[in-house]
Amino acid sequence: MVITEHNKGRAKKEQTGFHEGQKVALLISDQTQMGFIAVIDGTHKGILYKNEVFQPLKIGQEIDGFIKKVRDDKKIDLCLQKPGYKAINALSRKIMDELRQQGGFIAVNDKSRPKVIADLFGVSKKTFKKTIGSLYKKRLITLEKDGIRLREGEEKVEKRKGTRKIMLKRTN
Repeated sequence: MVITEHNKGRAKKEQTGFHEGQKVALLISDQTQMGFIAVIDGTHKGILYKNEVFQPLKIGQEIDGFIKKVRDDKKIDLCLQKPGYKAINALSRKIMDELRQQGGFIAVNDKSRPKVIADLFGVSKKTFKKTIGSLYKKRLITLEKDGIRLREGEEKVEKRKGTRKIMLKRTN
């Protein structure tokens, strides 16, 4: 796929060949008021919106990212975290690991400020809330006024379709 520039510096594309959720190599090429422009796999340009970037980026930096959306106008929206529920699975593991390392409690919950969540886990508050909601429904955590607590009980590791799923078994 060949990329050409037109008069406003935007990339003109016949077909992108990319699909939502696809992992891609990004090269940060510019910063705008909206966010960061990145070259995707050396062929196309896309945008990382600044309100969805939770880590420092520099022009010239190479980083892995994901196709968030290929818009009708063929412009490409990018993200640094896996989109959708794939992100929740990865974040679930990260939260569970952090809970174990902190003795079963972390002082962050769905009421915490977005910056605190971004600094601790590198994700948006929206993704964090979806993830802790999922962990709560699975009865792996309890939500408290001042944080999240690992649910007491016996840990059981269950293998399912080549992945490890961590579950808690009630003891009462």
